[in-house]
Amino acid sequence: MKTPPYLTPGSLVYITAPAKAIEASSIRKTQEILESWGLAVRLSTHCLGQHHYFSGTDEERTQDFQWGLDAPDVHAILCARGGYGCVRIVEQLSWNTFQTNPKWIVGFSDVTVFHHKVHQLGLQSIHGIMPLGFVTGTHASRETLKKALFGLPYRLEGPAHPKNIPGEVEGVLIGGNMTLVYSMLGTPLRYDFKDKILLLEDIGEHLYKIDRMLYSLQLAGVLSSIKGLILGGFTEMEDTDIPFGKSIEALIYERVKSCNIPVAFGLPFGHVSDNQGLVLGKPVKLQVTNQGSTLLI
Repeated sequence: MKTPPYLTPGSLVYITAPAKAIEASSIRKTQEILESWGLAVRLSTHCLGQHHYFSGTDEERTQDFQWGLDAPDVHAILCARGGYGCVRIVEQLSWNTFQTNPKWIVGFSDVTVFHHKVHQLGLQSIHGIMPLGFVTGTHASRETLKKALFGLPYRLEGPAHPKNIPGEVEGVLIGGNMTLVYSMLGTPLRYDFKDKILLLEDIGEHLYKIDRMLYSLQLAGVLSSIKGLILGGFTEMEDTDIPFGKSIEALIYERVKSCNIPVAFGLPFGHVSDNQGLVLGKPVKLQVTNQGSTLLI
């Protein structure tokens, strides 16, 4: 996988909102922090706009994102937030200039759609905080994103967990929001899962829906193809009136315990305040022991 040029002091970060609308205060705080890193910042035309649920119409959001893909002086595109919307525009974009002049695309949650597209094009991208996370997130979530953008090595540490499966493996990192990974399975944007280390996180899903996604991943051959599995935050999970009867960790463990791969629960990423940066498409090392887990980026 090709690595876009790392940022240096003076590099331009372009903030655009390809999905849901966002409040101005989060954008302004993010701009202040990025400028404190020595970076220049430019906002897209409709970054602070609103069209019903979205920051703009499909056409406006497409035009904004296209400008960032094509602008030769933009070094990173930071998505303003998630919420539904990226899938409506991903294939309306022209990626030709981006392929010859690649840049970092940063975000998580619904931005997982763009991570799929960038992976398909053979390029790396960054699963990391967006403007709300710059305001409410931990120092580590900001610092790991900074290190990812500037090409500095770092690691993520996970806790000891009764469902962890020990092992050590190296492979290319892929993944993102579980619902989006699942929804892309039957499309041309599907990840190439073979020999990859897969990371998953999610928010606000019913346990039975997570179970359905896990069975789909198994039936699609994903769980038998990957070399390792990393689980981040599964927050605000919901149950049915008649309880489903198993925890999220138990559901996942049932599907992967016979796959003969290392599995790490509870790493700091996802819809959590400690949403640390991860370079998708990059070769990494995963180490899982009874004492915890380490992901070397």
